[in-house]
Amino acid sequence: MTEEIKKHIKEKLSLVPELPGSYQMKNKDGIIIYVGKAKNLRRRLKSYFTRTVTGKTLMLVNDIVDFEYIVTNSELESLILEITLIKKYDPKYNILLKDDKSYPYIELTDDVYPTLNVVRNIKRKKKRNKSKFFGPYPNVTAARKTVNVINRVYPLRKCTHLGKDVCLYYHIGECLGYCKMDNVNKEELEKMKQEIISFLNGNKEIIAKRLESDMVKASEQMNYEKALELKNMLEDIKITLAKQRIVLNRDCNFDLFGYYQEKNYLSIQVFYIREGILFGHHSEIINYVGDVDESLLEYIIKYYEKGQIIPKEIMVTENIDSDILSNYLSTKVSIPKKGDIKNLINLACSNAKMALEEKMSTLKRDDSARLNALKDLEKALKMPVHRIETFDNSHLFGTFYVAGMVVFDDFLPRKDLYRKFKISTDVKDDLAAMKEVIYRRYFRVLMDNLEKPDLVIVDGGELQVSVAKEIIDSLGLKIKVIGLKKDDKHRTREIIDSDLSVIDIDPKSNLFLFLTRIQDEVHNFAITYHRTIKSHGMLSSLLDLVEGIGEVRKKELLKKYGSLKKIKEADKEELDKILSKQVADNLVEYLKKIES
Repeated sequence: MTEEIKKHIKEKLSLVPELPGSYQMKNKDGIIIYVGKAKNLRRRLKSYFTRTVTGKTLMLVNDIVDFEYIVTNSELESLILEITLIKKYDPKYNILLKDDKSYPYIELTDDVYPTLNVVRNIKRKKKRNKSKFFGPYPNVTAARKTVNVINRVYPLRKCTHLGKDVCLYYHIGECLGYCKMDNVNKEELEKMKQEIISFLNGNKEIIAKRLESDMVKASEQMNYEKALELKNMLEDIKITLAKQRIVLNRDCNFDLFGYYQEKNYLSIQVFYIREGILFGHHSEIINYVGDVDESLLEYIIKYYEKGQIIPKEIMVTENIDSDILSNYLSTKVSIPKKGDIKNLINLACSNAKMALEEKMSTLKRDDSARLNALKDLEKALKMPVHRIETFDNSHLFGTFYVAGMVVFDDFLPRKDLYRKFKISTDVKDDLAAMKEVIYRRYFRVLMDNLEKPDLVIVDGGELQVSVAKEIIDSLGLKIKVIGLKKDDKHRTREIIDSDLSVIDIDPKSNLFLFLTRIQDEVHNFAITYHRTIKSHGMLSSLLDLVEGIGEVRKKELLKKYGSLKKIKEADKEELDKILSKQVADNLVEYLKKIES
């Protein structure tokens, strides 16, 4: 941070009021890189620039050239504003959860003839129907195994759509033959549903008794193979029961959050209590910025907005503002002071501590290697580097090209920012493909005022660097471009600088390791996209390359026509019924290019 920037920030801090609100840190490009909230804006903002900071917080402070703030009437308003701005700007120093996948749940449908499914997108499902959901299951295998056991024991409907005749499940006694049933015993069906609900809520004994009874019957009928199978299923359930710890009475249903903090690492443990049983848990270690309490609050909100069902009650530690969290999530949030639940909070915190201590040495080693690699890169290029965008192409059937772009912040992957590109059918070689992708990406950056990378890496030597630099320069953008050149064994050998000079890399250095990792990541990303398209079949693959045709329109075309020949023979007016006029024109033009 230069003296000029320090002076600007000091003058601005003197004007900040001691009121609640949200603040936004900005980098040299005016991009928001961190959003926070505070009861006292002046005190919180001053703390970043007056106290000693380390780790990720130090990296943030070094990246700040300006800040803005918005005063609110209350702390709840500041929290709502903070989360809204985080969603809008996706700042790189705010908390990133491990992945974009939510845990699976078991769904018992509310159909006339119910089915049991393993599902992930709960929010969308809940909007469509009144199914009952059980979970979350941290282990998808456990969820599927549970569904399999229930389906073996109870004759639920197994098929997605009722057929015209009974299937194999009916003949082996695992379905009542709903497709042929005119009248169903509603009382029997309701009893079956209630037993399943009871089982999924933690009462395993009810199915254990059924399995024991069926096992005895199979043995008496000398069906020893089935008896053995039932015995193994029974053992699985007993092992599951033994692993689960009964903690409270059966009326208790809540999620519980415990944590442990050391340096800039925050270890979090989530316990799922269902019907008084420790149903499962989730653990995560994050590298956070700023205040622990605020980071925990942000984490919990993001955790539920990612797709988890918000329970009727959440238990948290004393340092979390339970009133604000309760108002934001519209659910009860409690801070246990004593008793069994307080002991459970302590257990979660102990688990969080053990998880962090177990991984601390690895985390420190990885961070040290990463930051050393970053310093080596900055030294080699004589410039600061934070955001890196890397590109790679992959051709389809030797003619049609696709491309991938991966993004790294301080050598950490930002998978939420990865992008795939369909490339024009006119493109016949790697250089033309690169020209198109580089232009499209940075024209979009320019038009939408997206955050510019400090560095663009292309896969290749002097030609590739020259082409990429030419396109970026033509857009009036000042972004450094380098190439990673491989040797005859396809291993990264050297950096080609933007002036086409060569920078050698020590193959034993951290920099070599991280650059190779980036190169592998973008290559795998592009090739996976290529293979995904190819696996959908030739017609599907070709449609993927037409501008304006996404998944919905593609499915409609495939369903209606089924082959490339039939689409070519289709009347333009027919295509206009499925596609907009512009997209239909794109498709017709595209098909002409394929024929030529």
